[in-house]
Amino acid sequence: MNSFCYTFEKSRSGEIVPIINLPDGKTQPLHSLVDPKREAQRYITSITKDIGFMVFLGLGGGFFPEAALELTNSQVVIIDFDKDSVAQLFAGKDYSKLTDNSRFTLLTDPNSDELKSFLLAYYKPALYNGLKTIPLRTRIEQDRKKFEKAAATIQEALEIIQSDFSVQSHFGLRWFSNIIRNVKNIKEPGENIFFTNQIDEVAIVAAGPSLDSQLDILIEKKIKKTFIICSDTALPVLLNNGIEPDAVVSIDCQFISYYHFLGCKLKQNIPLILDITSPPMLSSLSMSPVFFSSSHPLALYLCKHWQHFRQLDTSGGNVTYTCLSLAENIGAKHITLFGADFAYVNCQTYAKGTYINSYFSNKQNRLTTLEAQMSSFLYRSPFLPCEDSKKNNNYYETSSFRFYRKKLEEKAAMMDCTITCLQGLGAPINIQKKINKIQNIIKKQDTCIQNRNISGLKFLKQYKNDIAALPKIDNDINKLNAEEKQVFTTLLPFMAAVKKRNPALKTNDLIEEVKLSCINEIEKVLNTKN
Repeated sequence: MNSFCYTFEKSRSGEIVPIINLPDGKTQPLHSLVDPKREAQRYITSITKDIGFMVFLGLGGGFFPEAALELTNSQVVIIDFDKDSVAQLFAGKDYSKLTDNSRFTLLTDPNSDELKSFLLAYYKPALYNGLKTIPLRTRIEQDRKKFEKAAATIQEALEIIQSDFSVQSHFGLRWFSNIIRNVKNIKEPGENIFFTNQIDEVAIVAAGPSLDSQLDILIEKKIKKTFIICSDTALPVLLNNGIEPDAVVSIDCQFISYYHFLGCKLKQNIPLILDITSPPMLSSLSMSPVFFSSSHPLALYLCKHWQHFRQLDTSGGNVTYTCLSLAENIGAKHITLFGADFAYVNCQTYAKGTYINSYFSNKQNRLTTLEAQMSSFLYRSPFLPCEDSKKNNNYYETSSFRFYRKKLEEKAAMMDCTITCLQGLGAPINIQKKINKIQNIIKKQDTCIQNRNISGLKFLKQYKNDIAALPKIDNDINKLNAEEKQVFTTLLPFMAAVKKRNPALKTNDLIEEVKLSCINEIEKVLNTKN
């Protein structure tokens, strides 16, 4: 409970203003007692009208969020603490101008996880073009620690959202293009039986330089019938050393993924585990392509409205992490990691035999030698200081490598199995199991019923029509019904990419351009012969 209560007083302009009654007998009005409505309108008009998402810290008399709803098309969120105090406010004045507006949300007593989850779910940078936090200072003074914690949580959420938006803006167009082409090419709807197998012992093979010295151990594992999952980058290394993996995983949406398979005699019976966002040509490399769904909204939409794809975790940003998710999904109890360096070792980028040498060899000329290309690749990102400065290490980490390693450590710590990482020359992987264990994360997704047996072509035609039928929203996604929201959400990564290329586009213009571009892309696929 807070140590104050509210009373109310009329301003000169006739507005009802909440007054805080403090324990020492003093009073503190939350707004001007002259004309609080005009004060709020002046402040809101001073803020750029392009901001589409405003978070107000403190409800008070609601004058500032009312002005935001009246003068802008922004989504308005208010955060306040102590439900009893908030109840006093609602008992003392009329807030219907806020509560009757679909763009308004009130969060009372949110903890950090709830607040972060709300922002991750509802704040979309491409749609709202920025988030601004507006504190009601006279209210914050009474609960400073709570509001400071809320502000810090907002900043943490924004960092995650901006990072995700950066990835979406870079790959959004390619993701969409690849997904709809893969949908067209899938012959038989239905989940592949690969995921129904339960495997006890699994080896996961990454392509770090340390793999060269670990191949003998891996050969012994193969002789003992250990199930081997390898990254696409490591595939040529294994095949060139006579090791046939039991599954190959690829998650990159870019064309360069194809280079991992050039020159490889990939046996047609080896399952090729592909993100549905993968380049369409990759599925032709195996008689056993198995698509899975990452967290892309269109991939999740496919699972719900067309056919069931097993969902694998790609949030670690690298293929080794997804291999770990695959091992988890097939019930592995003992996992050994090979070649997981997450660093450049002795100036080597990958194990011997990966695509990188042949790729640069084919591109070299007298002006751009193989050595120059390898050096440019090696030094394209700055190196980080070693976490243990007392050790004389022969490896070099970048910010991306360290992020990948930390994410893998986090995931491994939460898995209900034993995980061993063969120590190579790269960055040490520290796996500390969480005390609170752990539910097995073999998730059962909603299986679709309505459209499960229709072809990919029919599904794409229906999806295209659903996009075309989306109404204008005027920056208010709540104008869409539940089905329309699901369709609209599938367009958000594409929207991020278009927004990056055309930052001056207004929201409605941006949405219409995205709809038209997606429809045109689908029509192109529908009209293209295989």
